[in-house]
Amino acid sequence: MKIDIIIAYLQRYEFGHEKDFVPPITGIHLAALTPAKHQVRVIHQQVEAIDYDSDADLIAISFFSGFANAAFQLANAFKQRNKMVIGGGPHVTYNEEESLQYFDAIATGEVENVWEMILQDAEKGALKDIYRGTPCDMKNLPTPRYDLLPNKFFIKKVLQATRGCPFTCSFCTVPSLNPGFRLRPIEDVIRDAAYDDFPYWWQRKVVWFWDDNLTIRRPYIKALLKEMIPLKKWWLTQASMDIAKDTELLDLMKASGCIGVFLGIESFGQESLKDANKRQNKIEHYKTAVSEIRKRGIAVMSGFIAGFDHDDYAAIVNMADELMKIGIDVPFLSIMTPFKGTSLYEKLKEEDRMLDERGWNFYNGYNVAFQPKNLTPLTLLQAHRELWKRSFSFKNSLIRIIRGLRLRRGAFLLTFFMNSFYCLKKLRGNYPIDMSKRAAIQVPPLTKIEPVMAAE
Repeated sequence: MKIDIIIAYLQRYEFGHEKDFVPPITGIHLAALTPAKHQVRVIHQQVEAIDYDSDADLIAISFFSGFANAAFQLANAFKQRNKMVIGGGPHVTYNEEESLQYFDAIATGEVENVWEMILQDAEKGALKDIYRGTPCDMKNLPTPRYDLLPNKFFIKKVLQATRGCPFTCSFCTVPSLNPGFRLRPIEDVIRDAAYDDFPYWWQRKVVWFWDDNLTIRRPYIKALLKEMIPLKKWWLTQASMDIAKDTELLDLMKASGCIGVFLGIESFGQESLKDANKRQNKIEHYKTAVSEIRKRGIAVMSGFIAGFDHDDYAAIVNMADELMKIGIDVPFLSIMTPFKGTSLYEKLKEEDRMLDERGWNFYNGYNVAFQPKNLTPLTLLQAHRELWKRSFSFKNSLIRIIRGLRLRRGAFLLTFFMNSFYCLKKLRGNYPIDMSKRAAIQVPPLTKIEPVMAAE
């Protein structure tokens, strides 16, 4: 068969992205799992035009809730052309009934254990409605199909060493979407990290670990990093703040080429951290933890969320100053989003605080889909936008870049490019889109069309 794997996307900034840094791993991982007898393409809607006249026999669309409307529009368009269309990803996993209105079949959970079955059934023209994936043991996974990525992505070498996270943050779907915590064999990870068939030196140099908490299993990560040292790569990942207390790990991170680590700090409010179920974060330790990581020349990226129940306007806006005080190199600023599959969603649903009239385009991390406790939805949005503008002002961006001169070369370049990227958005007025000012996106499902049988 000919298979098109599409990663759906819906624009989140007024003018789009000036540069597209890194692709999701989903499409190229799924392509690598596809048996060689099939022809496969991977299309990222974020950077590539969709070929609606594709001669593919099967269209597979992966997406999360913020991009659901884009995925539904794609599904409708391809079904009108009498294509077999399947859907997968987090949104499908938690919204089965809705998704089945748009797709001939859906794959929920982790797809590794059901992908070949889906393809076999598709060849027969006999797709089941639902394929329920089970947690993958992470063994014998192939190298992602980096050769199928377009050059529009600045960084291409994305990979996974672990899957899952032992923490249960209230706003996060990972514990239910990827249950447990599983490890790939170290030799497989090193094989993927050593892959170098890229046109540009930085694409060969940089390894982006697409893990939710790479460092949590200490014996594993320390053994992995020792094997990474001879590769002489620059690498980035997500981790918990407790790495700052492990000097052996920090030294290994430095020796193996770490240039950036993302910490989910989320808030400077103790009650908000309790709401997030992030009791492992201690506000009084933020600055020391950031400093310990930066002493090794490693840039500290961090996520902050606006919209906890104990947040008010001032607390949200003041995070712009607080994150500067603790030395964050690159901040990522989002609005609390109640995804299905999280305890946050269940709590807000029980309290009748979900804004059900707001569609999936409000679930992109930059808009409000629930009734805040101390603010109106509009005031929360305004507070986030003010936080965003202050954080990426020319002054604050320049200060972070200058501070980055103390870091190792790769970490400084990361700090320079990421702060320049967001500061340019601020200077151009390229703000996150306010979806309440856009026409409502409604995508009615098509009447059921029976797919044609795939050519043998």
